[in-house]
Amino acid sequence: MSTLKEFSNSLIFPLGDKLPEQFSKFFIGQVHLNMLTTTGVSIGNVTFEPACRNNWHIHHKGGQMLLVTAGEGYYQEWGKPAQKLKAGDVVNIPAEVKHWHGATKDSFFSHLAIEVPAVGGSNEWLEPVTDEEYLQLK
Repeated sequence: MSTLKEFSNSLIFPLGDKLPEQFSKFFIGQVHLNMLTTTGVSIGNVTFEPACRNNWHIHHKGGQMLLVTAGEGYYQEWGKPAQKLKAGDVVNIPAEVKHWHGATKDSFFSHLAIEVPAVGGSNEWLEPVTDEEYLQLK
């Protein structure tokens, strides 16, 4: 496993700041966000430190796309097995699908999060992905 500095030197887009507390409460572990644009389509470079993941959540009315740029991580939809992700993978998350994503235990993980714009769209943050659930992933 590399250090955060080594990993950030390999990123296509610069590492962002640590999330502010009002958002970090929806994550287990440390995450960094660099908003690339908020005009029209919102695109953020999101970097998860090893074992960091977000809570289960739903994008209402508008979906999300993840373009994996570095490291290894997971994506899981409610009721389905987790998918392991690596650089070059693309995940299309339709509106109203309960899901989570984050880093593997031993790797940093970066993706571009592209929010599909929708009138009245919102994110609903739900329960954490428990250590018991997470540690079973291979």
